[in-house]
Amino acid sequence: MGRASLRFYAELCDLIGEPSGRVERAFVGSPGVKDLIESCGVPHTEIDLVLVNGEPVDFSYRITDGDRISVYPVFEAFDVGGVSDLRSDPLRDTRFVLDVHLGKLARYLRLLGFDVDYSSDRDDADLVEASRSEHRILLTRDRELLKHGRLTHGSLVRATEPAEQMVEVVRRFHLEDAVAPFTRCPNCNGPLEQVDKAAVWEQIEVGTRRTYDDFWRCGSCGQVYWRGAHFENLTRLVELARRPRAAEPPV
Repeated sequence: MGRASLRFYAELCDLIGEPSGRVERAFVGSPGVKDLIESCGVPHTEIDLVLVNGEPVDFSYRITDGDRISVYPVFEAFDVGGVSDLRSDPLRDTRFVLDVHLGKLARYLRLLGFDVDYSSDRDDADLVEASRSEHRILLTRDRELLKHGRLTHGSLVRATEPAEQMVEVVRRFHLEDAVAPFTRCPNCNGPLEQVDKAAVWEQIEVGTRRTYDDFWRCGSCGQVYWRGAHFENLTRLVELARRPRAAEPPV
């Protein structure tokens, strides 16, 4: 039997429930470093860099007795492509696929203009396949789903309230400057195009015809939008997502 010392950094400490980030693990044989890390409660998709005895390794590395393992989260401001061997493709993209429990978050991210694949009736295998085949980041609150062996791009959503989840995703992937509000249909993810009032005349109620002149229509599902009474609330959501980090009150 061997023993290894693991040190987790930054937000990964929350996932292992140990503020110091330090964990000791006993093992039999020569387990892979990925399996040992995930046994501590940290999905491999949350990791950008693993050092063993000070040297970067990939997930296939086999642990030996006395190894010192340092585990770093997704880096938000640094490119570790020349150091980390964990993935052949970049981790970050602004294309997402969301699990069935994040429907409100899907609408909010589409409201911000991000490409979001979402359906309320998909199983885990479908989600993983969509992430792999379409190069999308899988967002979920299911930690076990992120441990799926075929998944390479994923992120655990910590917050429980949809608006807070939206801000969390924007902050984690540094998307503040990529926000393009009201350019996607929140229902189907299709592109929104401004259209003449006459083009949607038959689709809108009499009161709406009298009150509004500017309309947008989804190029995929045909849903018509205008800046109605709810628009002020939606604008506040966009402002929340765009708010600079320095402007946020201290916790």
